[in-house]
Amino acid sequence: MAGGEWFAPRAEERVHARVRVPGSKSETNRALVLAAIADGPSTITGGLDARDTQLMRDALRALGTTIDDGTDVWRVTPAADDHRMGGTIDCGLAGTVMRFVPPLAATVPGTVTFDGDEAARSRPMLPLLDALTDIGADLDDSDALPFTLTGRPDLPGGPVNIDASTSSQYVSALLLAAPRFARGIDLRHVGPTLPSLPHIAMTVAMLRERGVDVDQPEEHRWVVAPGPVQARDVTIEPDLSNAAPFLAAALVTEGRVTVHDWPAETDQPGAMLVDLFSAMGARVELTEDGLTLTGTGHVRALEADLSAASELTPVLAAVCALAHGTSHLTGIGHIRGHETDRLAALEAELHGLGAAVSQHEDGLTIHPRLLHGGTWRTYADHRMAQAGAVLGLVVDDITLDDIGCTSKTMPQFPELWDDMLAQSDRWLARDVAEHPEDGDEAAQDAP
Repeated sequence: MAGGEWFAPRAEERVHARVRVPGSKSETNRALVLAAIADGPSTITGGLDARDTQLMRDALRALGTTIDDGTDVWRVTPAADDHRMGGTIDCGLAGTVMRFVPPLAATVPGTVTFDGDEAARSRPMLPLLDALTDIGADLDDSDALPFTLTGRPDLPGGPVNIDASTSSQYVSALLLAAPRFARGIDLRHVGPTLPSLPHIAMTVAMLRERGVDVDQPEEHRWVVAPGPVQARDVTIEPDLSNAAPFLAAALVTEGRVTVHDWPAETDQPGAMLVDLFSAMGARVELTEDGLTLTGTGHVRALEADLSAASELTPVLAAVCALAHGTSHLTGIGHIRGHETDRLAALEAELHGLGAAVSQHEDGLTIHPRLLHGGTWRTYADHRMAQAGAVLGLVVDDITLDDIGCTSKTMPQFPELWDDMLAQSDRWLARDVAEHPEDGDEAAQDAP
C-alpha cells in the first residue's frame, strides 16, 4: 500500500456499518511457525496477508519451509532434513519475526544473520538472546538486531530463566520452538511483571492443539516436552485488536458498528474491548452475526490496567481524549519498546492536538480538552495511525503523516475506513427517505 499523507475523514453523521477485519496476526504467525516444524504438510485458511506475516513466511522459507500462499488457503510443508540455512533474514519491524524465528533457527544447520528496519534495531532483544545462549545456541555477542546465529540440530534446551518484563514474545518464542530442542524446555519468567498474558495462553493452547505436552507446574513456569508437532489444518480468527478503531468509531459518533465473525471464545487480547468499551459507555452485544457496539452519546473516562492487552493502548488513548473526565491507563510501561515508544508518541501527539497528557512510569494520564486539527505523526506505527483515524472522525483537519504504516497488519485499512463511512452515508440517506419528516432532525443530530 502506498504511504504518504492521509487526510483523516470527518464523520458527517453517526457511523453505522458492518465490518470484516482480516485475520489475526498473532494467530497467523504462530500457526506458520508450528506448521513449519510439524510432522507433515498442513494448511492455513484465512491467514493475515500483511507485511508482518509476509516477513514471517520469507523467514521460514530461509529455514527451508515451503509455503504455497497463492490463494486464501496456504499450504505449508516443513523443511527437508538436509536443508542448510544461510544469508540474512529481514525482520522488518515485526516483533514476532525477530523473536519467534531465532529459537527455531537455532535448531537448523547453517549460519544466518537477523536484521530489520532501523527502528527495529532499538527494540529489546537481549533477554531472548541470553536465554538462547544459556540453552546452547551459538550467537555472536550482539544485544539487539543485527545479530548472527549458527544453528545446530542437537540444541540441548533444558532449564532456563528469562526476564520477559519487556515482552511476552520472549516466552512464546521459546515455547514454540521447544519441541525441537533435545531436552525440550523448563522455562521460568523471573522478572517483576509479565505483560500480555493472553498471548502466552494463545501459544500454549496452539501447542497443545498439535499434541505437544505443555505443563505449567506453577505460575510463570512452563515445561515443554521434546517431540513431534502434529500437522493441523487451521482457520484463523479475525484480528480483534484491529477491530478496535472501527468499534471506537461507533462509540465516539453515537453510531453502531458490527464486526462480523467475532469468536465466542478466544485467547486474543482484543476480546477485552468488550469490557473496556462497555466501561466507557457503549452498549455491546455478541450475536451469531458478530459483535455489535452502539454508542450512547456519552463517552466516559477509563481507568484500566492494560498489561494484558497493551496493543489496544493507542486507540483507547484517542477515545479517552474525547471522554468526559480524566482517564488513567496503567500496566503499559513496556510499550516504550514497541514499534515506537508509544507512551512518548501518544503524549506528544495528543498534546499537539490540545489534550493534556502526562506519562508516568507505568502508563498515561489523559485530561480531555477541546481538540483542534493538526498533523498526527504515526512514527511508522500502525496502532498510532489507527488512533489518529479515530480522532479524525470528530475533530476537523487532522492529517496523518504516513498511512502506509498500517500495511504492517492491515494493508486495506484506508479502504475499510472509507467503506465504513460510505455505509454510514447510505444508512442516513435510507433513513431520511423512509422518514422524510425526520430528515432535518437527523441531519442536526450528525456529529
